[in-house]
Amino acid sequence: MSTLRGERKRKFKAEINVVPYIDVMLVLLVIFMVAAPMTNPSVINLPTAGQSTQPPSDYIEISLSPDASATISLNTRGSSNGNGKQESKETAANRKQLMQKLREYHEAKPELSVLVSADNEIKYDEVIQVISEAKKLGINRVGLATK
Repeated sequence: MSTLRGERKRKFKAEINVVPYIDVMLVLLVIFMVAAPMTNPSVINLPTAGQSTQPPSDYIEISLSPDASATISLNTRGSSNGNGKQESKETAANRKQLMQKLREYHEAKPELSVLVSADNEIKYDEVIQVISEAKKLGINRVGLATK
């Protein structure tokens, strides 16, 4: 017996239609190409610092080097060549020794300000920690040396 519809069987397609996926990918590509130049994460706006109105004539200088050692020196003006003359220069192996020597200098002459000069290769955190510890000792005027 035959049926009214016929004896043909329908075959199903086993193919994936990729055209809509390509359209979506092209739209996403265009969006990312337009949005990419608008964001530049490597550029940061640093604050500018003006020069001090009256630079100190006498100061304590702390020189930080990348090998975790530090040099502390007491610089005073008034030498015959016009440059700052160094009365004393000491080297500290770690931050504890550095702060102990800084405390001694500060107790001897509490009116002196501190100038921190750090090597280009040193971590920023090291410089900030030294400034913070100098402020904790009671030194009001702490500055950074620049080129």
